[in-house]
Amino acid sequence: MAKPALKAALLSPQRPLGDHPLLVVGPSLGTSSILWNRAASLLGNDYDVVAWDLPGHGVSPAATETFDVAALADSVVDLIDSIAPGEAFHYAGVSLGGATGLQLGIKHGERLKSLSVQNSGAKIGTAEGWLERAETVRNQGTPVMIQGSAQRWFAPGFMDREPEVSSRLLHALRDADRFSYAFCCEALAAFDVREELGSIRVPTQLIAGALDEVAPPSFAEAVAAGITAGGGTATAVSLEGVAHLAPAEAPAHVAELMRGLISWAETREAGA
Repeated sequence: MAKPALKAALLSPQRPLGDHPLLVVGPSLGTSSILWNRAASLLGNDYDVVAWDLPGHGVSPAATETFDVAALADSVVDLIDSIAPGEAFHYAGVSLGGATGLQLGIKHGERLKSLSVQNSGAKIGTAEGWLERAETVRNQGTPVMIQGSAQRWFAPGFMDREPEVSSRLLHALRDADRFSYAFCCEALAAFDVREELGSIRVPTQLIAGALDEVAPPSFAEAVAAGITAGGGTATAVSLEGVAHLAPAEAPAHVAELMRGLISWAETREAGA
């Protein structure tokens, strides 16, 4: 299966890479690096924050053929190697970006220093549901998803409180390439790493939204249990009043949790 081409956006201040720990952040389906803008502004003084976009979303080129989540993880590693060859990094991702993070932990664990999996799971939704959505978007385009996504993404009242943030995220969905979006749906249809979680050895945190109907807190708990059963280290936390896009909905809380994980992982590594 081909590896899709990905591009990155730097969300921390312009400066030479390498003086600060590298933090790579991944998007959810239909969003772009703007999902991470607010959390990154809180983390960018201490970490080099590099966001990647899904194929056909944000700055990444459209995909021309199918790929799976493992191929996305391979592409993320290739992308980092083009920026900081061979560098180990901290990783955080939301939903499909979080699923990519689990694949990184399973397949490229030696490159990870820590893993923050947000609003995600080892299997999300049903294959039938994703394939149906892929077909709908191929035929009708991404705008057909806007109303449903707005309801799934944001907790009640968030769009009224944060009109600019929510509108920018929904514009990213509207502007996404319909065929690439459909390929992402097909990748999610085939994604199931429940049996492989025990191989993840990197310090991992699972962040869930208490109001997330796509990837509820039980998904985060199941992933944490799967990792710890294999001898790994993982904790799960649920954020009140948050739905499916934690870094956009609760940037300060998410940044604080990530900072705690990264600091712990860096200290552990220094003492190893």
